[in-house]
Amino acid sequence: MEIDLPLTGPACDSADGLFDHAPCGLIALDAELHCLRANGTLLHWLGHADAPAHALADVFEPADHGSQQQVRLHLDLLRQTGEPQTLDLSLRRADGSVFRARMTSSARLDTDGHFLHSSSLVVPAPEPSPPTDTVASPTEALLRGVTDRIPARLAYYDKDLVCRFANLAHAARYGKRPDQMVGSHLSDVVRPDVLPEILPRVAAALSGQRQTFEAERLDAGGQRCYFEIHYIPDQQGEEVRGIFIELHDISERRRTEELVLNANRDLEDRVRERTSELYDSEQRYRLMVDALQDYCIYFVDDGGRITEWTESAQRLHGHARPQILGQSFATLMSSDNAGEDEVDPAQVLRLAKSHGQWESRGWRLREDGSRFWAHSVVTALRNEQGELRGLSCITRDMTAAKNLEDVMNDLNRELEKRVAERTRQLVAANKDLDVFSHMVSHDLRAPLRHISSFTGLLNEQLGESEDAMVQQCLQSIGKSTKRMSQMIEGLLEYARLGRVSVESQPVPLSPLLHGVIAHLRQENAQRQIEWVIEPDLPMVRGDAMLLAQAWGNLLDNAVKYTRKHPKARIEVGCKVNPVGGHMFYVSDNGAGFDLEKAHNLFVMFQRQHHSMDFEGNGTGLALTQRIIERHEGRIWCETAPGRGCTFYFTLPFDGPEHAPEFTASAMAALAA
Repeated sequence: MEIDLPLTGPACDSADGLFDHAPCGLIALDAELHCLRANGTLLHWLGHADAPAHALADVFEPADHGSQQQVRLHLDLLRQTGEPQTLDLSLRRADGSVFRARMTSSARLDTDGHFLHSSSLVVPAPEPSPPTDTVASPTEALLRGVTDRIPARLAYYDKDLVCRFANLAHAARYGKRPDQMVGSHLSDVVRPDVLPEILPRVAAALSGQRQTFEAERLDAGGQRCYFEIHYIPDQQGEEVRGIFIELHDISERRRTEELVLNANRDLEDRVRERTSELYDSEQRYRLMVDALQDYCIYFVDDGGRITEWTESAQRLHGHARPQILGQSFATLMSSDNAGEDEVDPAQVLRLAKSHGQWESRGWRLREDGSRFWAHSVVTALRNEQGELRGLSCITRDMTAAKNLEDVMNDLNRELEKRVAERTRQLVAANKDLDVFSHMVSHDLRAPLRHISSFTGLLNEQLGESEDAMVQQCLQSIGKSTKRMSQMIEGLLEYARLGRVSVESQPVPLSPLLHGVIAHLRQENAQRQIEWVIEPDLPMVRGDAMLLAQAWGNLLDNAVKYTRKHPKARIEVGCKVNPVGGHMFYVSDNGAGFDLEKAHNLFVMFQRQHHSMDFEGNGTGLALTQRIIERHEGRIWCETAPGRGCTFYFTLPFDGPEHAPEFTASAMAALAA
């Protein structure tokens, strides 16, 4: 039924009574659900009989959100299809109660075919018949059993978009049973955010156009699912009674397709990247090969025929590529070869194939007939299956190196002659030194012995002379004679240490050091000296006698220069040297000296104190340095006037390494 609702104008006065007192409700709604006009019958049913004109917008009010969605869907279908639409809905009365109504609407369009408003007839909805327990026929039961076992989701909605059938899979999608789905409006089932997407397709299906599409949905757990959806019109003659809805879950297929697509993209990216790398590698290889100056590379087959000739090979040998391809690489070798390890070309190929690579040296030929000395490396090229694919030959021009080698050989021969001559001179010098040592030990000592003897005779002759000057002179002569003898002994010892061989063997320092200290304690029994000796001193490698002499000189100095200190303290210890070996130290709290002025600390006969203050002849430190250096060690000192003195020296250890433990001052001295 189509009812045209006159809205305004004098021509409509005669129809107003009929309109207002019609036995059914009449209403006009725009696209936004605003009420444009309603008759008195509908206003009476809704409890708005006395509503003013400006309040018409509040007359049409769906009872709940679901009803509002149904009306919107009802008008959208009306606008899109242009066909009359029928809808059962719930409206809210003025007193808040619910009025169940059935609304049949038709569209009103302007001259251009644009939607203006709906013209709707509203009647009370028929009361639903009470449910009856009916027994489905065997055919219906079979049909229900078949559709419930189909994994696809099947449903049927009539032209009013009310569900008339749903299989088990479709109902389970919405958490319902199939019988609970029957009678539900589409807007009550589909989420509001999905409605705008499917309404155009539903309208097209209701107009007789089959719809097939894919859509993405979220399941109850929030996981993305993909469906293939079919809207099939229920065409009966010229009329569409409803639509069949068929949904197939294609999530697994889509995931597989996406996985394959991503894998293909990744593979394409890798292939593209690998192709680019190979191209760049080939370009670098060609640039490198062609840019070689003193080298060249070319390729031959298993018979020795040249298969690839590079620009570097052409530059070194002079042959053009068309001339040399297919020729035997033996044509590049000189028949008059003077190389010690040069063999014939056939043997070079055979050795390269059997060993994988072979090197040779010899003369090579250029195109103009000139020769150059070369070093060649022939390498067999095999694939992953071990099949020989050819051989590469890398040749380097070694002419300059050979010329230099010849010059070096001449120089070496000349040097050997000079070394032999110098050795003879050193042997002669050592003989002269032995003669000098013998002269010092005998000829110089004899006058000293005479002086000492005659001084003793004078003392006996004079007896207890009262002349103090004479006694003082005789004592000075005796002391000088003794000091001169000690200096000669030190000089001879210094010379001997330069020639004596060092008997290197493991030396335990603890017993050696305690023996030296015991001797010093015996010589200085009247003094109170605090000895602080680190326990478990390490094992070193060296000559035990020479090391005992070096330790004795350093400890004797410590005893000597602490003589004026009331509480003498001498400390001996060891630290691991970070540059190798052990670092030992001898520290005292004695007189000390100015290190900045001690430039000749380890020079023979040089002393830092006057002999009247501390006795000595200045040979101890020089001899100690010579011993330490013969053991490939090093000695240095840290001191200041009145603040004691510490001597550090290094010795090679005998045993496993230890963690470095090194003072800042010692590190600075080692780095100097």
